[in-house]
Amino acid sequence: MALRTWSYATRTLHLKPALHELSRRCRVRSLSSTSHLFTNSNSTQTTPQNPQVTIQGRTFARDDFTTVTPKIISRVGTNLHNQPNHPLCIIKEKIRDHFYRSFLNRRGNPLFSIYDHLSPVVTVQQNFDSVFVPKDHISRKKGDNYYINEEFMLRAHTSAHQHELVNAGLDAFLVVGDVYRRDEIDTSHYPVFHQMEGVKLFTHHELFAKCNNATNLSLFETGSTARTPDKQETHTMEAAKLLEFELKSIITSMAELLFGKDIQCRWIEAEFPFTHPSWELEIFFQGEWLEVLGCGIMEQKLLQSAGAGTSVGYAFGLGLERLAMILFDIPDIRLFWSTDNRFLAQFRDQDTNQVKFKPFSKYPPVIQDMSFWCPESDYESNDFYDLVRNVGGELVEQVAMIDEFTHPKTHRKSHCYRITYRSMERTLVREEVIQIHALIRETAERELRVEAR
Repeated sequence: MALRTWSYATRTLHLKPALHELSRRCRVRSLSSTSHLFTNSNSTQTTPQNPQVTIQGRTFARDDFTTVTPKIISRVGTNLHNQPNHPLCIIKEKIRDHFYRSFLNRRGNPLFSIYDHLSPVVTVQQNFDSVFVPKDHISRKKGDNYYINEEFMLRAHTSAHQHELVNAGLDAFLVVGDVYRRDEIDTSHYPVFHQMEGVKLFTHHELFAKCNNATNLSLFETGSTARTPDKQETHTMEAAKLLEFELKSIITSMAELLFGKDIQCRWIEAEFPFTHPSWELEIFFQGEWLEVLGCGIMEQKLLQSAGAGTSVGYAFGLGLERLAMILFDIPDIRLFWSTDNRFLAQFRDQDTNQVKFKPFSKYPPVIQDMSFWCPESDYESNDFYDLVRNVGGELVEQVAMIDEFTHPKTHRKSHCYRITYRSMERTLVREEVIQIHALIRETAERELRVEAR
């Protein structure tokens, strides 16, 4: 399996029928003044030429790495995961309460702490280097991340805070927050989504407390040993297997809490930069196996670098949108950003275990195609997707590349994209869509240096 961070591995899932198009790969605004379903829906601002970027009151110098857009910056600070009765907040609180109940100190107080207000602006070192993502790893691509500049970025996963929190002396914590990835456009992908990260460390006494021969057991090998599929070179087999048991037990009980006691679970071997061994949890849902989260035994070198080298631990990461779309039958990821009471009221003052989203009347789509010659260099489809989001906003339901052609003589490459426009609150007027489509074409020609066909 290709090396990847679990935040990218759990970015999407397969659901049928509404989410069946989601891939398991490594890992918009209205021009009409009548549109009010989503925040910032009336702006048509495109990528600015200002030499500076301002996010949450902080100003950064723009450089060749900069990929953040006004549309994305407008989402920073929304914190859907902290809004009461929002489906993402409901999932967060269920999981938080599960860990609070599962780990209590001698006084009966929760051992786990939760951090759900950490700024998504992090350094590249925090996002990648601190969790040992290799310098040449595909997940660092400029085309896949929202870089503020060469030094700063919007976090691509909540794992960006792992090292700093362990270094602060924490040994049991949850991190919840918005994360940012440049991605395709459809009903199951959005450039801002929400993750929960969990970390639990154990001392010798804590891990072996229930073992009769605890004094004869050790966390670490005394001599040099080789890394195997079952354990790291520094861990004893006893420590590795007991950590695996503790991790899988708490995650399985969490899955049963969310999906019911009868849910079928299975563990798939995986590979992540900061855990070994590593696994993905899959559940059997609506006739197929769905990936739910990634987890594993924390790399001991990460704990050593964070000042916790005498402990061992596990970590996991999951996507809140993924879980909410399964649990509540939410068909379109754009709905999480809706301020429409027809959406939000469905999650208020009800037994959330019984809530199933009731769709609004679905307004008809308007479909338009766009073809152009790509520039010879520095072009990726994610550049076009970002531009479409920035210009078309929430009125764009899906963008699919339907044709790719290379001219046999000039070797120029041509892309054809099919853009589906659909409002979630009203019927779109074709003239309005034509106007937006034309603006997307003009902006792409100017900013991406494409040539219309």
